[in-house]
Amino acid sequence: MRKLLAGSALAMMCVSGSVAGAEDIKACLITKTDTNPFFVKMREGALAKSEELGVDLSTYAGKIDGDHETQVAAIETCIADGAKGILLTASDTSSIVPAVQQAREAGLVVIALDTPLDPINAADMTFATDNFLAGELIGAWAAAALGDDAANARIAMLDLAVSQPTVGVLRDQGFMQGFGIDLADPNKWGDEDDSRIVGHDVTAGNEEGGRRAMENLLAVDPMVNVVYTINEPAAAGAYEALKAIGRENDVLIVSVDGGCPGVANVEAGVIGATSQQYPLLMASKGIEAIVAWAKDGTKPANTPGKDFFDTGVALVTNQPVDGVESIDSSEGTSLCWG
Repeated sequence: MRKLLAGSALAMMCVSGSVAGAEDIKACLITKTDTNPFFVKMREGALAKSEELGVDLSTYAGKIDGDHETQVAAIETCIADGAKGILLTASDTSSIVPAVQQAREAGLVVIALDTPLDPINAADMTFATDNFLAGELIGAWAAAALGDDAANARIAMLDLAVSQPTVGVLRDQGFMQGFGIDLADPNKWGDEDDSRIVGHDVTAGNEEGGRRAMENLLAVDPMVNVVYTINEPAAAGAYEALKAIGRENDVLIVSVDGGCPGVANVEAGVIGATSQQYPLLMASKGIEAIVAWAKDGTKPANTPGKDFFDTGVALVTNQPVDGVESIDSSEGTSLCWG
């Protein structure tokens, strides 16, 4: 197995960030929700950097993941309020493009955080985890952890939503490549022809969704022994469903996020491995980019060889395997969020 290296990186709701002395530059942060710890940390990072740089930041969030209409309304509000730039984690990466174009035509810089738009160049810039690599790391880890048994694995895929392409598709397809499954169209999931895949179900990225999706796939095949999850809340729900039938100790669960609850679940053995990402860095870099744009129209450069700025990813596991670079849960705890 080739060695996989993790990148290193050490109604509408509006929360007004009225920073003292910050009247010159207005900015907006629009996230999918305001409850997911990932977006909570992203907001904290954006607010902290705004205060440091003297930016008047307003933050907006949808009611649930997938609340596209609220995000469109938030963009319109930001334009009307005279913002210089918008940081956006899009719920619908393609349908949001006309609203983003409207903002750019009005002179705002629009920076995608975590979730690239479709097409990616619909935004001025993207700060994100390499989500395909995040999936690839956990897929390679799972295959190596199973060893010869990987050839007979029974894999349940717990995705985010039916909307494609998304961050969820990148993580899903990365996992499959890392595990050694041939991809059909890498821009969508569900078209692979591999008998080891029991099926896909959607979770909305929360614990209840993870539990329900796991129950559905266990009904298809009660002998599932590998579970891919879009994020750690979904992983926690999947674990509860497995525990209810006494199978919590003989199924590998892998995930993506690296939040403190998720890393704690790695320590506890609930999650075998997770790919840790760094939302605070995404947000702080995004605020810096808006300030630079407002001052002289400059934009940051992409990471060499990529069409976005890579904010890093690291595999967290207490069961390291050959060929996949990782950190343990102790180090993951020192870097976690939420």
